[in-house]
Amino acid sequence: MSGYLLDTSALLTLRDNEPGADRVSALLSDGSPCYGSFMTLMEVFYRVWKDEGEAAGREAYADCFALPVIWIHESPDILQRAAAIKATHPLSVADAWIAATAWELEATLVHKDPEFEHLPELLQACLPYK
Repeated sequence: MSGYLLDTSALLTLRDNEPGADRVSALLSDGSPCYGSFMTLMEVFYRVWKDEGEAAGREAYADCFALPVIWIHESPDILQRAAAIKATHPLSVADAWIAATAWELEATLVHKDPEFEHLPELLQACLPYK
């Protein structure tokens, strides 16, 4: 497979119209496959809830399903790769799952999270940091 895996930071960039939102929007509309990890769904939900309240978190979560994104859920292969990443790199558990998903799909990870710099062998497209 190929295409793009959108990290939580990419979806929040789009939602909040931050620098790089135009790039995420272009990826979603150019016909290339765009994927998302189940962990990204959880992160969008809790982060918006924490910052803006439960109703906003639920709305942001629902909005994710309106995007042309193929949502990838846990599988034994992704689990094993995520465990290997977490055991050998200084990433959060969520980022290990997201990176593992990108690797399994052979997709380019779109993000603005400096934690992923610990995985230089992973295909990445970095969005501008604030």
